Formats: sequence, C-alpha cells, structure tokens
Amino acid sequence: MNPRRIVFATLASLVLVATLWATPPASDNSQTTAIALQTPAAPLSVSGKVTAVTKDSFTLALAGQTGQQFAQEAPRPKSMTFLIDKNTTVEGKLQVNANADVTYRVDNGRNIAISVHVTS
Repeated sequence: MNPRRIVFATLASLVLVATLWATPPASDNSQTTAIALQTPAAPLSVSGKVTAVTKDSFTLALAGQTGQQFAQEAPRPKSMTFLIDKNTTVEGKLQVNANADVTYRVDNGRNIAISVHVTS
C-alpha cells in the first residue's frame, strides 16, 4: 500500500471524528414542548377601578404601580379588559366605579377572569 494513501486516510478519519464530536447531539424537544403547552400558566392578579361592564366582560383602570419599575421593563397598561366565563367567580356587585381585585389567566392573548373581588 502506498504511504501517501495511509496518511490521507488517517487525516480524513481524524477530520471526520473531529466533525462528529463538534456536532451537538440531536435532542427531541417535542415531548418537552407538548408538556409546556399543556401546562396552564400561573394565575396573575391586578387591582383597580371598574370603568365598564358588559354581559361577558369588564374593563379595569389599573391602580398605581407598586414597586420600582426598571428601564428595561415594558410599561404596564393603564387599563385591561377581562372576559367573564362560566368558571369566573364574582364576589360582590360588578359595577362601574367599584374597586376590584382580579385574578386572571391569559389564553390566546385574552385575559380571562378567574375570580373578581369587588369592593365599594
């Protein structure tokens, strides 16, 4: 056998092995992604004054911001609209100018009220 062929085959093998080691392993994230999509997001809560009420929604002017807001944080909206569904519990009378504490979840970009505690 030709010595050049041996050197060439050895170098080619080393390059192939180095390439395989440098390639990150393929991972199957489909199961992790499916679990993440099935897990409901943690409930959120806000407080403020009710500015509008309809049969299946209400709007809340948010109370003053608490804590320090950092420059890199996005500003909070001044008001939010919440949908009311058959699972929403409302404690008190939901009416304009009443104060309310709302626990909600976000579903496809919509704020769904889980519970509403209304105070005068």
